[in-house]
Amino acid sequence: MTSAPGPARPTDLDPAIAARLKRDADGLVPAVAQQYDTGEVLMVGWMDDEALHRTLTTGRCTYWSRSRQEYWVKGDTSGHQQWVRSVALDCDGDTVLVKVDQVGAACHTGDRTCFDAAPLRAVVVGVGERPQAPVAP
Repeated sequence: MTSAPGPARPTDLDPAIAARLKRDADGLVPAVAQQYDTGEVLMVGWMDDEALHRTLTTGRCTYWSRSRQEYWVKGDTSGHQQWVRSVALDCDGDTVLVKVDQVGAACHTGDRTCFDAAPLRAVVVGVGERPQAPVAP
């Protein structure tokens, strides 16, 4: 990711926050939505400066749809809303973490999260252990 010169769409995002963002070539940063009380990772969406501004000022997660080229508020059509509990930037300013209270499914497939449908086989190693063969999910 590189730091884009600024948002492509008009925004009222605080300039101090905007200055910290490292956007991709389309002016976007990934936004990870996490259930605030369990730590469950729910989904990843994309935000530009205005989507982040709306998220910070409305208490509802707003994302930029790369396919439709428009803003969308999580839950406006599905009823599966994300209520903001906290928002943070990572140390590089290239990812947003939004801790939310998720109502219903987070995934468009109807699953609770976008990450539970097909776990991948992986070698699991504890601190000080030797790698073992991959464990089936």
